Amino acid sequence: MTGPAPDRIVDIAIGYMGAKQLFAASRIGLFRALADGDRSVTELASATGTSEQIVRILADAMNAQGLLDRQGGRYSLAADAAEYLAGTGATDLAPFLGFLNEISYGHWLQFDTTVDTTKPGDLQMDDARWGTFMSGVMTYNSLHAAMLARGFDFTSYRSMLDLGGLSPEFAIGALKANPDLTVKFVFAPMSTQGINDALAANGFTDRATVEPAETETAAPGGEHDIVMVNHVIHRFNAEQNKVILANARAAAKEGATLLLLDFFLDDDERQRPIDALHAGEYFVIDGTIVYPEAEVRSWLEGTGWRAREVLALPGSPRVLVAEAV
Repeated sequence: MTGPAPDRIVDIAIGYMGAKQLFAASRIGLFRALADGDRSVTELASATGTSEQIVRILADAMNAQGLLDRQGGRYSLAADAAEYLAGTGATDLAPFLGFLNEISYGHWLQFDTTVDTTKPGDLQMDDARWGTFMSGVMTYNSLHAAMLARGFDFTSYRSMLDLGGLSPEFAIGALKANPDLTVKFVFAPMSTQGINDALAANGFTDRATVEPAETETAAPGGEHDIVMVNHVIHRFNAEQNKVILANARAAAKEGATLLLLDFFLDDDERQRPIDALHAGEYFVIDGTIVYPEAEVRSWLEGTGWRAREVLALPGSPRVLVAEAV
């Protein structure tokens, strides 16, 4: 065959098939059924209460995606599936997959309307759907927090401000990494109970304070040597973000480090896929914005921060690391 091959286009076009099979495999407990070792189709059907025909379809699909290994008609977990899908690792992504299947996927069916109208889809949320939504979002945040703890060294810092985030897991990861660190949480008031519960569960109540305040107007003050602003900027407009970053700078001593975690649109020759996909996800879900990194850098420069480096976290957002000047 001469000329370009079509497989890349076809793989993108049928990608939703693999996603739906992954969601179904997680929902029926296929990965959990393999947590203790390899199994045949018949054994997996019995363990999951699903027909052998469906189990074979799903197990082969997950093998094709590299999440399951197959040898002699028996299936076993690949390393990443064992860590994140079988319920035995530190982060179980099953609630996140449930959110994608039950909430996100349906909103993507509205994406043509969003493209034509520049308006987000209709969430149509009730209590049950909100429960699924929040469980999935917080699980995804836990993954991001774990990747940040793996990719950034917190050991040299002593006083952290965690401003406006959605999850305490980022700061808890830093507290675990550094026994000399203290944290001030300045989150929206509705988050207070969840933060206190997480701190108590991890034994960090005596190393943290919680000061409820609305993110877009919070002025925490202090002389912190590290500030985290995680999953904040996509939720606010440009002018609000400038205020948030200026208030973060006012709470940081000179030379302090800022970790600004979010998805960004870049100007590289090849856009990082996960950021571009989330630009569509955020907008179709609720109209929030994945901003160009160049625009965010201009906000940093105008509010007393100097960008230092970018950390691309696996399966997670990027972190713009900046220094207070």
